Amino acid sequence: MTGRWRRLTLRGRLATLTAAVVSVAVILCCALAWFAAREQMSTQVNDTLKQSWSGTTPGQDLGDKIVQWCRGSAERPFDQSQAVTTLISSSGPVCGAGAKSVRPTPDDLSTAASGTRSPAAASTIHDGRTYDGTPIRIYTVSIGPVTNGSETVNLAVSFAQPLQPMERALAKLALILLALALLVIAGALIAAWYVARTGLRPVDKLTAAVEHIARTEEVGTTIDVGEGEDEIARLSSSFNSMSTALASSRERQSQLIADAGHELRTPLTSLRTNVDLLVRSDDTGRPLPPETHAKLLRNMKAQMGELSTLIGDLLELSRPTRRNGAKPLEVVALHDIAARALDRARLRGPGLEFTVAIDPWYVRADAHALERAVINLLDNAVKFSPAGGTIDLGLHFGTLTVRDHGPGIPEEDLPHVFERFWRSPSARQMPGSGLGLAIVSQTVQDCGGEVSLSNANPGTLATMRLPGAPTPPPDLPTAL
Repeated sequence: MTGRWRRLTLRGRLATLTAAVVSVAVILCCALAWFAAREQMSTQVNDTLKQSWSGTTPGQDLGDKIVQWCRGSAERPFDQSQAVTTLISSSGPVCGAGAKSVRPTPDDLSTAASGTRSPAAASTIHDGRTYDGTPIRIYTVSIGPVTNGSETVNLAVSFAQPLQPMERALAKLALILLALALLVIAGALIAAWYVARTGLRPVDKLTAAVEHIARTEEVGTTIDVGEGEDEIARLSSSFNSMSTALASSRERQSQLIADAGHELRTPLTSLRTNVDLLVRSDDTGRPLPPETHAKLLRNMKAQMGELSTLIGDLLELSRPTRRNGAKPLEVVALHDIAARALDRARLRGPGLEFTVAIDPWYVRADAHALERAVINLLDNAVKFSPAGGTIDLGLHFGTLTVRDHGPGIPEEDLPHVFERFWRSPSARQMPGSGLGLAIVSQTVQDCGGEVSLSNANPGTLATMRLPGAPTPPPDLPTAL
């Protein structure tokens, strides 16, 4: 059963569950209606039997009634509206026990033996049978002691109504309710299938779009969301967002590969040219002049360094971001990282002057990546500072600033400085891959901060803001 259920489609499951719920509700309603009808009919039979006793007036001679009741004990079919009567004593029927007479039960005999004349005090009503086995409803009332000559006997009278008419009516009602239930259940199945088909139509569109993407690998396919705000509309919107994000990610990946290939081509071509010159010199037996040979080796070393830097930058950019499963962040001292990066910047710019104002600040970050980001900011400042210039490094309340006094950046180029492989026209002749600021931006975003670059007139001001605390707290905000 479980295997068959799992093989059903979502539409089939929804239709089956809906039809099952409606069927249970219909069956319960029909059962309640049948039991209510049976209760009502039983009440009517009881009222009819009680009215038979109430028809006896207080002034009527009891002897005449006893004679009538004895006549009622004679055999006759239950085909009249008046109830059949049987006179009984504590030992059994008084006027004979015909086939259609009531077969008294112990409750009836006990009522006859009570000797009271109050139906409220001595009466009983229950199901029973006649002597020939006909099912009947019996109402027995004590009529008290009756003197017959010298003998006094406690008597009771039993009024009986056949149950076959009620049973036939209940059987007919059961057939009608069963037919009605089957008709409603069949209609519920059809309606459930239609509702499931109509309600899941957007899911069919979504499935078709997913299958199209899986078959053609054409990410970016979207479906019409419509004007609703239900779960299907939200699912469609989420799918469209995911598909668009995948298309954008593939486009960025393709662009990264193309840009990386372009950047790698230049140093590789130059390196291959130099290697070809050295090999040709050895093959022809005409050695190059020592100065030329040394120059080629220096160029090859520089090109290898450029390739190493470019590959390192690419690896840094390709590492998973925090949301995509990078290693957990840890509490690090940003002021210590800034001090270490400053030592490396002084080695790269020996003729520059550095002014430093650093306050303690602790953040949650990847220490290696954050140090690489601070070094990149300082490297940019060193690269664009004039000879003998000054670089200002500050860290106050989580805001790290690096300012040089160079030519600055054209205003139209500022929106592009954090893009991968982007280099301003004035910097294309200088060493670098155009990935340094992109690495800074990604690292700062992973730490929950923000970074910006602006002109300081003169020079350029880089600002990095990271959330944290001036002391190493046991627990930093989760946004970090």
